Amino acid sequence: MKQSIKEKIISYVFKTSNQPILFRDLLSANSHYNEGMYVDAGKLGFRMNITRAYIVYLIICALIVMPLIGITHYFLKQINFHFSILSTVIVTATVFIGFNFFKAWIRDAITLRQIKKAWSLHFPFFAYEKYNKKVEEIYNEGLKKEIPKKELEQYVLDAIVKEG
Repeated sequence: MKQSIKEKIISYVFKTSNQPILFRDLLSANSHYNEGMYVDAGKLGFRMNITRAYIVYLIICALIVMPLIGITHYFLKQINFHFSILSTVIVTATVFIGFNFFKAWIRDAITLRQIKKAWSLHFPFFAYEKYNKKVEEIYNEGLKKEIPKKELEQYVLDAIVKEG
């Protein structure tokens, strides 16, 4: 199976657990992810290797910034050196700020991957793309009704079958 560059980066940067994701952790993670909230990595069984994240980001920056420097060097050397200094400051700030965006992007990518992986285990007959919002609504409704954790799985499955 051929992996995309994104999947290769995820596999290199993150360590994932072999343990299955619990049903209620999947429901909670799906709900948080759909709301654009931070999802607990421990519940989804992954951990970021920050050193490897820096290495990947450094390579990406080198592939983007080096050609950009090569292209703009000719023009900037003929203009006032103040423009060169200013552009250096802007590029440096962009690189450092960009790492936070890179971390958020890659974390969202593995979060979605882990949710879909657990989804196929717990909801094999319900496509994630079609049912994730419905399951989120059912889960939130179950929390409002204070359904015990032991009965939550049956409640969600019964409700999704009725709606499905």
